[in-house]
Amino acid sequence: MDNSCLFCRIVAGEIPATVVHRTETTIAFRDIDPKAPTHVLVIPVGHYADVVTLAAADPAAAADVLAAAAAVAEIEGLTGDGFRIIFNTGEYAGQEVFHVHAHVLGGAPLGPMLAGR
Repeated sequence: MDNSCLFCRIVAGEIPATVVHRTETTIAFRDIDPKAPTHVLVIPVGHYADVVTLAAADPAAAADVLAAAAAVAEIEGLTGDGFRIIFNTGEYAGQEVFHVHAHVLGGAPLGPMLAGR
């Protein structure tokens, strides 16, 4: 755990979050600034800065994050009309918290992949 990491502090229960799904290796919670009607973040319990680091260091944990994202989509009723899973990696991609996290978005048409395209 990184005590300066917001998501590590959520995992530790120091910061409250609206948890929608939890496994031994992942936790999924609602984004506090949603970009879609459904916007849930899925993170590994262990601290990894980004998806590249996670995949290289612990492929099983990376698979767990994807499985948890799929479970969240099912729980939230997104599988019928579709949903998006996004990993922002690095500053240029808009990563704000440097603890790897998947955004599960859906509940309405999401539009183009990139704004202004």
